Amino acid sequence: MSKTAPQPPSRSFPAAVLGTREERLAESQPPRLARIAAYVLFFLLGIAVSVCGSFVQALWPPVGVLLALAATAATFYGGLRVTGTRLGAGAPAAGWFLAMLLLIVPRPEGDNVLWSNATSLAWLFAGSVLGVICATLPTRAGWFPGVPGPPR
Repeated sequence: MSKTAPQPPSRSFPAAVLGTREERLAESQPPRLARIAAYVLFFLLGIAVSVCGSFVQALWPPVGVLLALAATAATFYGGLRVTGTRLGAGAPAAGWFLAMLLLIVPRPEGDNVLWSNATSLAWLFAGSVLGVICATLPTRAGWFPGVPGPPR
């Protein structure tokens, strides 16, 4: 009769994908220069996701919004996890909002990228909520966004 090793407790889907709070706080933080480069990269990625998502959400009405929001959430959360700071989620959110402001304004010819319909408003509102959620998740940062905390 052989004994089997005890099975680790099964983790919920969010914990398996996102990791636990303790796992996120225990990760090492990249060097300062790498974080600055990541902030710039994620700011530009936020602009790209906003522009592409604005067209995707209108192209495939019910599914397009979900696809655009999934890309938005992945960008915001990716910035948070790569940099380990709240500013890592705030940089793509700032790029996303900047592009949204430019896409909302109608052109002199009367053309709009975002119209005042349900999918465009859902894209704008839910994307904003995702940015706030990702920017408030626990990180390794100290008292100021983007500044690493004391070593643990």
